[in-house]
Amino acid sequence: MSLSTIERQQLISAAIGDRNVGTVDVRKITLAAGQKTGRHLHPCPVVGYIASGTGFYQIEGQPAELLPVGSAFYEPAGSVIADFGNASDVTPVTFIAFYLLDGEKDLITMLDSE
Repeated sequence: MSLSTIERQQLISAAIGDRNVGTVDVRKITLAAGQKTGRHLHPCPVVGYIASGTGFYQIEGQPAELLPVGSAFYEPAGSVIADFGNASDVTPVTFIAFYLLDGEKDLITMLDSE
C-alpha cells in the first residue's frame, strides 16, 4: 500500500465567539432555480458549503457575496441575513448547512422585508 500526502484546503475560518455547542444539526438544503430565502436570522452560528450550483448571500449592511460550488459561508448567530438564494435562474443550488446549537431552538426566524 502506498502512502500519499493528504491534501487539506481551508475553506473558511469562522470565529464563533465564546459559545457552548452541544449539538451540530447538519442539513442538506436545495433551492430551486431563482429561489431566495428572504430576510432571516438564526439563533446559532451557521457554517455552510455549496455542494452544487451557485448561491449568494448578504449579511445586512454588508455587500452580497457570490458562492460558486465549493464555497463555504458563515452566518453569525443573531445577524440578519438580508437574503440568501440561488444565483441561477436555470439550475438548483444545493448546500450543506451546519447549525451549531446549544440546546433546542428553531433553526431559522423569518423576518419582514425592509
